[in-house]
Amino acid sequence: MKKIELLAPAKDLECGLAAIFCGADAVYIAAERFGARAGAGNSLGDIERLVSFAHPYRVRVCATVNTILNDSELSEAGELIRRLYEAGVDAVIIQDMGLLELDLPPIPLVASTQTHNTTWQRVLFLEKVGFQRVILARELSLEEIREIRRKTSVELECFIHGSLCVSYSGQCYLSYAMGGRSGNRGECAQPCRKAYSLVDSAGKVLAESRCLLSLKDLNLSEHLRSLIEAGVTSLKIEGRLKDVGYVKNIVSFYRRKLDEVLPLCGAEKSSSGVSSVSFIPNPWKTFNRGYCDYFIDGRKKGVLSPDTQKSTGEPIGRVLRIGRESFSVEGGSVLRSGDGICFFDEGRNLKGTLIKRVSGEDIFPERPEGIRAGTLIFRNLDVAFERELRGAREERRISLRISLSRESSGIMLMAEDEDGLRAAVNLSCPEEISRDQEKAREQIISHLTRLGGTEFQAEECRINLNPLPHFSLKALNEARRALVEELRRKRKESYPRKAAVIMKNDFPYPEKHLTFRANVLNSRAESFYRRHGVESLERAAESGLSLRGRSVMTTRHCLKAHFDLCPKESRKAAVSFEEPLFLVDEKEKRHPLRFDCEHCRMEIVF
Repeated sequence: MKKIELLAPAKDLECGLAAIFCGADAVYIAAERFGARAGAGNSLGDIERLVSFAHPYRVRVCATVNTILNDSELSEAGELIRRLYEAGVDAVIIQDMGLLELDLPPIPLVASTQTHNTTWQRVLFLEKVGFQRVILARELSLEEIREIRRKTSVELECFIHGSLCVSYSGQCYLSYAMGGRSGNRGECAQPCRKAYSLVDSAGKVLAESRCLLSLKDLNLSEHLRSLIEAGVTSLKIEGRLKDVGYVKNIVSFYRRKLDEVLPLCGAEKSSSGVSSVSFIPNPWKTFNRGYCDYFIDGRKKGVLSPDTQKSTGEPIGRVLRIGRESFSVEGGSVLRSGDGICFFDEGRNLKGTLIKRVSGEDIFPERPEGIRAGTLIFRNLDVAFERELRGAREERRISLRISLSRESSGIMLMAEDEDGLRAAVNLSCPEEISRDQEKAREQIISHLTRLGGTEFQAEECRINLNPLPHFSLKALNEARRALVEELRRKRKESYPRKAAVIMKNDFPYPEKHLTFRANVLNSRAESFYRRHGVESLERAAESGLSLRGRSVMTTRHCLKAHFDLCPKESRKAAVSFEEPLFLVDEKEKRHPLRFDCEHCRMEIVF
């Protein structure tokens, strides 16, 4: 059966362990340096500990080394990859093609979404030069993913949940242009989350001080089957800066969803063990700016969060009536004392407060200012759910079938796990026969199946002895423990770690001339592209290139479409305006907008 992977983020070791307990088939984590989230690095020791915990469950661990590198950093990055391989890491996510020119260990390479994987031609090229997996651009539709699958055979990884960068990944230079902090170097200052005004060339304000580049969060939970059937192997949750509560909730939510979908697709999960948690996962209860499915079904409205870049949480209901110090909401209150709520006031500004107390349908906030009849109330802090998450029980158990039989070598205690691995230990046979055979059988089964505290659980226990000898409890417990250790040893020895060796070739790159958007910062990357047929090449912006007058962000999100100004969607715009349009930031700097209507893209010029 086709193996499908649920891939979870790990800010640190704690998050990685939580992801595994909650059902992740794979975890990705930043190494000490060179990760696209500079604040999320982890020591090699912690990564090694995560690998040791993950592999018995057949959970893969991927490390990120996905920034672009200058010449002085290449050898250090190559050595880091070697150390990650020696620590047992299963794959490394990279962006810089200069790394392919080094003598790397035989570790599978994953092409980061920052390599701008938007077409089958790009994906095919990455496959031909040695990548085992490609992370697709978030902007792709199902039909575009299907086309990539038809034209390539490399594994495809796709984001299904989490924060959305408004720019095509790897193609955003706005943070670097504004303040020298490069997203391609892991230091993005997130200027896309700030407020801007949209004005035309005549100075007419079409939108004033709104978050015009800040997108809602991605949620493709209703598209999992379609993605699998389109050819995606790995379904990825964003969030290497998110806390452990986010990881527990979101991973558990998608584990349940996938377990329902996989049988319908003729597929199965890629790891071992069954996860169980003591809470009901709900993605609305952790950080979110509202959800959208982006462009998975083509362009549609509702992807922008124009009024705030902050988390709003779950919608509770609209205000029905206002009291002197309280309010009530439609459908009755689910709020509790200590909950945090937020709402948009008449000026569409986000306000927030805490709940002091709730009496029947009357809700008493600490600060009621701005709450009016008809106001939509959101809960962005559910204290009961957070408490439940902190004290939650998460377990993951690998199923065993245990048997006790008489063999030619004596009485053998045997087990076969869900992956078909077998272990056996000898159990010394006493001469005495139990007087109460039924009680003896119950006692034997009870002690042989006591697997609490281990990663195993007994699905079945067969006693193929008649009559039953009188085993001591000590003998049964010692045999069970020895059986578990033997099975652990066999699982460790048989872990299916993949190896991959880069064989250099000259397969042609789809383009002959590259601008700074190719993100070439070192001489090895330049050599790589020239070997693959590139004739002219401009160095990366981070080389010191002036970005004045250049496009510093490319997006599929289009402000013309958002404000009903698109000439392709309607013959007459909703309002009159004069081209060009500009984004005006808080410092009154005007950034011209370019619109590539043929390809439905928008560019921001610095």
